[in-house]
Amino acid sequence: MTNIIDAHFDLLMDVAIQREYGRKNVIVSEYLPGFLAGGVQTIVAAVYIDSKFLPEMGLRKALQQISALHAEAEEAPDKIMVCKSVDDIETARKAGKVGFVLSLEGADPLYNDLSMLRIFYELGVRFMGLVWSRRNFVGDGSHFSPVREGKKGGITEFGVQLVEAAEAMGMIIDVSHLNDEGFWDVMEIAKKPIIASHSNCRSLASSMRNLTDEQIKAIASINGVIGINGVNIFVADRDDESDLEHLLNHVDHIAALVGVEHIGIGLDIIEPFMKYESPVAITEAARKDFDVVKGHIQVPEIVSALAKRGYTDEATQLIMGKNFIRVYKEVWK
Repeated sequence: MTNIIDAHFDLLMDVAIQREYGRKNVIVSEYLPGFLAGGVQTIVAAVYIDSKFLPEMGLRKALQQISALHAEAEEAPDKIMVCKSVDDIETARKAGKVGFVLSLEGADPLYNDLSMLRIFYELGVRFMGLVWSRRNFVGDGSHFSPVREGKKGGITEFGVQLVEAAEAMGMIIDVSHLNDEGFWDVMEIAKKPIIASHSNCRSLASSMRNLTDEQIKAIASINGVIGINGVNIFVADRDDESDLEHLLNHVDHIAALVGVEHIGIGLDIIEPFMKYESPVAITEAARKDFDVVKGHIQVPEIVSALAKRGYTDEATQLIMGKNFIRVYKEVWK
């Protein structure tokens, strides 16, 4: 099997919090065994900022998470590596290390200051997720369920500047969490392949966080990739149908629509972080979130299930990592 890439994992918030309490080697002790058991060699580590810290502490919290990753890599240089290029990813793989690439899940830490972009690039950020599911200076996010709000907006003037600057710098634009209006704006602005790192098909699960068939076709038309998301609410509209088979239905749907060359995995594993959720919010939620794929240790089950559905070894390797590597090679500098 080729280098398996999970295009979206929110572990850095947890790592940073644990390090604040004096712990070290958090990734090695809590996450690395699962990566190794599942054969996952590259993790896109998302920098996610909880809404309660915005706007005043967005930049600080982002830098704390990035600092935490670099510190973890220094503590275990024989096991994990911060990667800034495709060559770095390959170096880590050959050395038997797990490689981590940084992504901003929402441009909130930048506030409205484009000069901050260079700082994040130099620290290793190679993916620019424009928004999380809320409004920021770039545009509007796609909410998980309907909320009371005024008219939704598309990409702002600052957002246009950010997309152009990020692409010129060698960052990949990530449209997961972006609303429909903003998505189509990005399609007019972007000059290079874009990704939806952790999104599924809206025709199979109705969440607005998922992509319409037309959006899937648009991403494919510029050689982009969609990472399938293993969170139940994006897999199916009913919890009793939120399972691996229904997750793979999204793979089948995208493959039939645009081909296997535009599919990856961005599992968005969330259960390890549910401990930070408000008990009230969990109680009041219409559906309780859970992972269809129970950790990276179960990634080989995806490979086996794809084989049972008739996907060739070559197609499976594209889905499990090669498609994303193709985009990385095209956009990164």
